[in-house]
Amino acid sequence: FQSLIELFVNRLDSVESVLPYEYDAFDFCQDKEEKRPSENLGQVLFGERIASSPYKFTFKKQETCKKVCTRSYDPANSADKSKLAFLKKGMQLNYQHHWIIDNMPVTWCYDVEDGQKYCNPGFPIGCFVTPDGRVKDACVINSEFNKKNTFYLFNHVDITIMYHSGKDENWPGARLVMARLRPQSYKHTDENNLSCEGPPMEIPGEFTNKLNLIYTYSVTFEEKNNIKWASRWDYILESMPHTNIQWFSIMNSLVIVLFLSGMVAMIILRTLHKDIARYNQIDSSEDAQEEFGWKLVHGDVFRPPRKGMLLSVFLGQGTQIFIMTFITLFLACLGFLSPANRGALMTCAVVLWVLLGTPAGYVSARMYKTFRGEKWKTNVLLTALLCPGIVFADFFIMNLILWVKGSSAAIPFGTLVAILAMWFGISVPLTFVGAYFGFKEKPIEHPVRTNQIPRQIPEQSFFTKPLPGIIMGGILPFGCIFIQLFFILNSIW
Repeated sequence: FQSLIELFVNRLDSVESVLPYEYDAFDFCQDKEEKRPSENLGQVLFGERIASSPYKFTFKKQETCKKVCTRSYDPANSADKSKLAFLKKGMQLNYQHHWIIDNMPVTWCYDVEDGQKYCNPGFPIGCFVTPDGRVKDACVINSEFNKKNTFYLFNHVDITIMYHSGKDENWPGARLVMARLRPQSYKHTDENNLSCEGPPMEIPGEFTNKLNLIYTYSVTFEEKNNIKWASRWDYILESMPHTNIQWFSIMNSLVIVLFLSGMVAMIILRTLHKDIARYNQIDSSEDAQEEFGWKLVHGDVFRPPRKGMLLSVFLGQGTQIFIMTFITLFLACLGFLSPANRGALMTCAVVLWVLLGTPAGYVSARMYKTFRGEKWKTNVLLTALLCPGIVFADFFIMNLILWVKGSSAAIPFGTLVAILAMWFGISVPLTFVGAYFGFKEKPIEHPVRTNQIPRQIPEQSFFTKPLPGIIMGGILPFGCIFIQLFFILNSIW
């Protein structure tokens, strides 16, 4: 049972910017002997950058207004100017700290409307009052944050660590079940005699005088035996908004889908019913009349499509992605991919995609053989390389941009090599194996022979042309899933 509690820091991000940054990119207090826990593939791909911090506590030892470090800025020094400018930019764009204690996010809980408490797994660097006096973001929490064109830095944190004691349950020690903090801003004038009270730490919009920033913290410990260690994440998940709206949108979409499916089924049934009735009439009269209705196209139904190669390739890739998504969601529902296991979801998805090359190759080859295609080598290569190649090229270009911008979301070169090795070393050979079995099987026999000469298609009306058809056919499904997509993407963002 260890008494030292270490606080780890993660990357900083903002809803107003797409670029996350490492903790070290800002000029905060840094650990002298910085340790970085080993990260799995999912964490690296998601841009998580966890590092140790100088915030270290001893279990049950209370600290009040303890100094962490001092940062000094001189307007005559260009390096200091750029560091402070970057810190101001972070406050202006409302960048958020993400701290971790015992693999749990340190949350900032505050009251929102309807008397509810919202627990945010991050807290802002600081806040900004605009030159016209508009109070932005977190500056609303304190009436003293009111000076125009001024930045207020949260240079002090009050941390409360709650633990579940084992003395009543006959096991030694205690388990940490919750870590909360409250960001504060204090202007410390004397670093040898610190008192965490008084006016806030102001950073003027115009940097003209020397500036000293002193970072401090206070820590308290509370016994909380009503929270079990296994359910310590629940309070964060329960406080998240948007949980009730999803059910309404899902029910709404299901009703629309059922209504549209019913409408299409009714139209098809009526058309079929009329055609069958006419066929029966002709058979009973035994007059050799010209074919009409559905019988007109019986010799063209099984004609291979013009872009059969692409269709079979996309179908194979779609099968791979569908099975990957299904298994990932199934494992997540069983609780194997919990939020406590960081990066597990992404790691699971990538590994499953790599291992599911065989179904992709099989489905693609089987479909291509059904179309009577003969370029089987091209089919296998396109199935293995086309879609992943497009995604990887896009990913690589975005990664270059992030790397140039110095963002923590940029993937290290070693990880890129590892992904390429998994793609070419595992996925591509498995696709070849699947394609071998797909081409080995007999092609599907069609119940109707295809005419050698395609039937002439009469002049089509405007709405049956490809573009209007795509738009009209796509609007209804899009309308069904739009509400769900909005909430899903919103929560991911």
